[in-house]
Amino acid sequence: MNYVVLQVILKEKLWGTGSGNLTELEKVINAQAALGYRLHTITTAASGSKGMGGGDRIQATMVFEHLT
Repeated sequence: MNYVVLQVILKEKLWGTGSGNLTELEKVINAQAALGYRLHTITTAASGSKGMGGGDRIQATMVFEHLT
């Protein structure tokens, strides 16, 4: 397999700015790197809110390329 496509949903913090779970994104990237893949492309898109106190969601789609 030459490419792997993965998605991670990031939840915005309830207070302040930025994502509340960037460590999840780091885990996905590091796990693929350990398997011999490098991040080729990443895109983000707003995927809505879960309502009062739920925080907005950002969908990160990543394409990883196998290093050969």
